[in-house]
Amino acid sequence: MAENAEKQHIEHLVATKLPGSPIYNFLLSPVKITDDTKKGHLVARLPLSQNHMNSMGSLHGSVTATIVDWAGGMAISTYDFRSGSGVSVDIHVTYQSGAKVGEEIEIEGIAEKVGGSLAFTKINIYKVEDGKRGKVVATGTHTKFVKGSEPKKTP
Repeated sequence: MAENAEKQHIEHLVATKLPGSPIYNFLLSPVKITDDTKKGHLVARLPLSQNHMNSMGSLHGSVTATIVDWAGGMAISTYDFRSGSGVSVDIHVTYQSGAKVGEEIEIEGIAEKVGGSLAFTKINIYKVEDGKRGKVVATGTHTKFVKGSEPKKTP
């Protein structure tokens, strides 16, 4: 199956921009973009390590919030191939269950609306069970100010 353009674009952003962000690089460097990625819809998988855990041995809330931040921006980038996704205006995270070291999570970022000034995204984080999307770990919403981040039009 040939890779789609949106997946290739996000893989390029992960390879070129993730290393420039110390927190994203530390937490998300093993992320893999899946073939399910398409316009306005990011799907990625992340194996969990000790770096992702809280003192109780479960996925840390701040890591989850960071994933919501990152996935919202990447979903916006799939929408129209922009390389920047603006700045955060608002983030909400609802924690529903835990995930442990050695488990894998699936991250789904959906660009619900990308306008001239604001973009609205929804993020779902699932535990991967038997190789498939399983129990919901967390959900979130992420609003970004995107004016000026849109791709430049060529004359």
